[in-house]
Amino acid sequence: MRLLVTGGAGFIGSNFVRYWVDRHPEDAVVVLDALTYAGCRDSLADVEEAITFVAADIADPGPVRTALDDHGIEVLVNFAAESHNSLAILDPARFFRTNVLGTQTLLDAARLHGVTRFHHISTCEVYGDLALDSDERFTEASPYRPRTPYNASKAGADHAVRAYVETFGLPATITNCCNNYGPFQFPEKVIPLFTARALDGKPLPLYASTQNRREWLHVDDHCRAVERVLEAGELGETYNVGSGVEASIEEIADAVLAATGRPASLKEIVADRPGHDRRYLLDSSKIRDRLGWEPTVPFASGLAETVGWYAEHRAWWEPLVDRAPVVEGTWSGPAVGSPGT
Repeated sequence: MRLLVTGGAGFIGSNFVRYWVDRHPEDAVVVLDALTYAGCRDSLADVEEAITFVAADIADPGPVRTALDDHGIEVLVNFAAESHNSLAILDPARFFRTNVLGTQTLLDAARLHGVTRFHHISTCEVYGDLALDSDERFTEASPYRPRTPYNASKAGADHAVRAYVETFGLPATITNCCNNYGPFQFPEKVIPLFTARALDGKPLPLYASTQNRREWLHVDDHCRAVERVLEAGELGETYNVGSGVEASIEEIADAVLAATGRPASLKEIVADRPGHDRRYLLDSSKIRDRLGWEPTVPFASGLAETVGWYAEHRAWWEPLVDRAPVVEGTWSGPAVGSPGT
């Protein structure tokens, strides 16, 4: 297979590239990434010799079409996205350009090139949020009710993919995943942010709604889910990918502090961001029942291993800290860190 991975220098994308190269060494893997502030070429250092890297923006049709044609791409997996909710409040146009227009550019190029599969990575956040005391879960049939510019931009991208399936017969699939954690995540996101700050004995900024919850999945399990969809997913279908394991922001902070041996006094409350979603939880029975996927990394051990990875890889994350563009609570930049989820 000749595979193009967009956003392959980002968190989930780089982990997927590493996973695919290891599991499918016979495949040709091309990574296309614009290397924005959250993109890091060093995340691919251990697989550089096994891939081809193209520095390009998914919203720029010329380089996208060239990459597809020059490398004879058969399958395109789109991880490329602006994904930080707080930054989307400050610069929403950036998110709609990349996430909606960029995805549409990829769809057009893939259609004209004639790929055999276009797989789009999306998020649970397109469905809106749930009450903290609700027993509801989002299914693939749940209505889209995005509440923030980031969520709305991802919803728009999903609609574009479905439109290209229906209108042009593009062979596409979508996965909507819950919050990921693991190595190589940019230190604006809550787990690496809390870990980096705890390791340095700095305050951990918790939004005032400390009991808001997220569903957590290790990035390796997400990679396995995408692999299963590429192997056996039905064209035109959407699959929710979730663990069923929830944890609040305060529980995450407590776990990180315990793993790093730091005191609870490092927890510091900051103002909630506008449109802060309360809770997401996915019904992932479809991918489990139809494709035989299920998560394999327990949250407690996976989180502890992730904290350990950041403790051992300061050389990777320390140069990235000052790139974060948002100061939480002031909604301006540059940042001292943000509890983005």
